[in-house]
Amino acid sequence: MTYLKSSVFGLALATLAAAPAFATETIKAVVIDGYPARALWVQEFTNFFIPEVDKRLAETGNYKMDWQESYGGTIVKPKGVLEGVKLGLGDIGIVTTIFHNSKLPSQAISAATPFVSADARAVAKAVDEIAKEFPAMQEEFAEQNQVYLATGVVLDTYQVFSKEPVNVMADLEGSKVAGAGMNLRYLEGIEGAAGVRGGLTDFYNMVQTGLVDHALLWPEAASTFKIAEVAPYMLRADLGAVNSKTITVNKDYWEKLPEEVQGALLEVAVEYRDHIAGIAMDRAEESRNAYVEQGGTIVELSAEQRKAWADAMPNIALEWAKGLDDDGQPGTEMLNAYLGKLRAAGFEPVRDWAAEAATN
Repeated sequence: MTYLKSSVFGLALATLAAAPAFATETIKAVVIDGYPARALWVQEFTNFFIPEVDKRLAETGNYKMDWQESYGGTIVKPKGVLEGVKLGLGDIGIVTTIFHNSKLPSQAISAATPFVSADARAVAKAVDEIAKEFPAMQEEFAEQNQVYLATGVVLDTYQVFSKEPVNVMADLEGSKVAGAGMNLRYLEGIEGAAGVRGGLTDFYNMVQTGLVDHALLWPEAASTFKIAEVAPYMLRADLGAVNSKTITVNKDYWEKLPEEVQGALLEVAVEYRDHIAGIAMDRAEESRNAYVEQGGTIVELSAEQRKAWADAMPNIALEWAKGLDDDGQPGTEMLNAYLGKLRAAGFEPVRDWAAEAATN
């Protein structure tokens, strides 16, 4: 009898020793974007961001994520991600910031400084560093009940895609051009040119139906959305890479997350920033080749014409900085710091926006 009790006790101890010391906690995360799953940044959220977070959490085994992805307008349209995350319709969102210049003015820093850099990696890093060094960007998201993780650049540079050949800036005079947000202001120095606001998923139909003559977008998107079918001419103007995607988390959801999960999301967001910017650059040449294979023709805008275009524009960088200054934010300081970072990375502006700001 004593031997039996001892055996049972020993078996119980062995069972306890073999059992895990804790149970892994599962945390649900609803991810939203209004763009379809084939869009570069959405694909890479699925293929890179999520596996990297999972990998980090698996190192301790304390937590695992139950990812529920909703794209392509299932929960929100492309312009509705900011509001959707604010209301808790999604826990994590990929916000297209160019749609929200009034609510997220500081996010327009790269869009307000065209003709500086066509390198997505340099622009992504510079913008995200500005966001970390100056509280203004993160505070804007906080006002929308969101926590800022990182800013992404998914386009190597804006170009002009057209129904008819465009060789010089004058060919755009008196025409209608599709764009989004700040990039429509690039047309203000071109006589008679009118910007028509739209989203990436709308541009094909806008050109096809004659609503516009041209569209401002980047080669990877032109290839993905088969723009060559309706706009077979690309003017390579290298207007510049622009940050347009920011990963945010609903603030109420964030505050309930364990510190370990918060840390994993923050770390991977920065890696995702660099990852998609790298892909954008890697795909740039490939996408231009694909555009030509799809029937497109590429014309290079001369350095003189690029300078003439930049000089003809109003100083939207100065206006941007002053708008933030007037609201008590360090707009001019942010502008100087941003351009300084790009200069340090080897990119000299075609037009020195900051120098003009300093003399006004």
